[in-house]
Amino acid sequence: MRVTGWSGCLAATGLLLAGCGGGPGGGDEKISSGKVVLAVLNDQSGIYADTSGRLTIEAVRMAVADHQAKYGDKAVAKTIEVKDADHQNKPEIANSKAQELYDRQQADVILDVPTSSAAFAVATIAKNKKKVFIDVGAASTELEGKQCNKYTFHYGYNSYMLAHGTGTEVTKDGSKNWYIVYPDYAFGQDMQKTFSTAINAAGGTVVESDPTPFPNDNFSTFLLKAPNLDPKPQVIGTMQAGGDLVNLVKQYNEYKLRDKGVGLAVGLLALSDIHSLGADALAGTRYTDMWYWNADEQSRAWADKFHARTGKRPTANMAANYSAALQYLEAVQRGGTDNSDEVVKQLEGHKIEDMFARNATIRAQDHLLLHDAYLSQVKPSSEVKEPYDYVKVLKTIPASEAFQPQPDPACKL
Repeated sequence: MRVTGWSGCLAATGLLLAGCGGGPGGGDEKISSGKVVLAVLNDQSGIYADTSGRLTIEAVRMAVADHQAKYGDKAVAKTIEVKDADHQNKPEIANSKAQELYDRQQADVILDVPTSSAAFAVATIAKNKKKVFIDVGAASTELEGKQCNKYTFHYGYNSYMLAHGTGTEVTKDGSKNWYIVYPDYAFGQDMQKTFSTAINAAGGTVVESDPTPFPNDNFSTFLLKAPNLDPKPQVIGTMQAGGDLVNLVKQYNEYKLRDKGVGLAVGLLALSDIHSLGADALAGTRYTDMWYWNADEQSRAWADKFHARTGKRPTANMAANYSAALQYLEAVQRGGTDNSDEVVKQLEGHKIEDMFARNATIRAQDHLLLHDAYLSQVKPSSEVKEPYDYVKVLKTIPASEAFQPQPDPACKL
């Protein structure tokens, strides 16, 4: 078996191996164009480049290599290519790149796509072209709600998971009054809504919510406002992510808001954010995550392989894309083809247990991956034992509690 493609190359290199269509029990050509093409579409140059970016492409290549090692000559897909493109967090660019990947680059599946507005654009293209899209990087619950479709899967996390972990637990722990600041686009708007619902259900109150520009490097107006609200919030709930979150936390610490009695809760926090800021900048901050590289032996074993390949520890987003790519290839293997309708059939209702997804099921009714999530806390630097050892897991949130218990009626597959 052969893997081709490298870092955004537009043409595959090397000859395709013969017999690409050899699936279980047959010699018919069942692999389109004689190859399976996995495409990673994400932010490679902006505020989410560290959270996902180019290292996610390496995680997907690792999935291909592991699939090859497992099946060898018995693999349905004899030739697998990995393509990539940068959507720059802009839905119009995501739209055009998705069309190019599906049409010109012959992508069978598009993976990742952070930024919810960009994900919505790709979901529409996937639906129209009847091609598989597995979103990992976007949080909006609309992907399994009114934006859902037969060919789109939401894999990893969403705003419900984040809110019903962090929002609920921090409120129950005594921080009843919240001031929420959120980026003014689909992700932030969805986060504001789901966090407010979770906080209210836990007995808390959202004193005020403010949208902020996206992207943004100056949050002073909002941070200086917080201590003067009436009633005074006990916590700022920041819904920013990536580079925006790093900027906000730096300014939060500069204004010494913690000393003024205003704590910090983070809606979406990545390992790369903690690494950029340093553990002490976020020490004690609780948040909800979908995976942590040093949580157990299985996670660490994969993280060690990733570190050997890249020199860095993986974020949860990178691990989730590895799992998504691997599970897509497993669906091709089970179905004996990369035909989109058959792959969808193989994914719907499938139970997953791998290094990322624990106690997991792809819910057939809305294509949402249900899996265990983790309430986590950032350690102070005095407790950090090795590079990237920034987090301790406080609690496992079972899959049955981590995500919406019922599909959204707006989802019509």
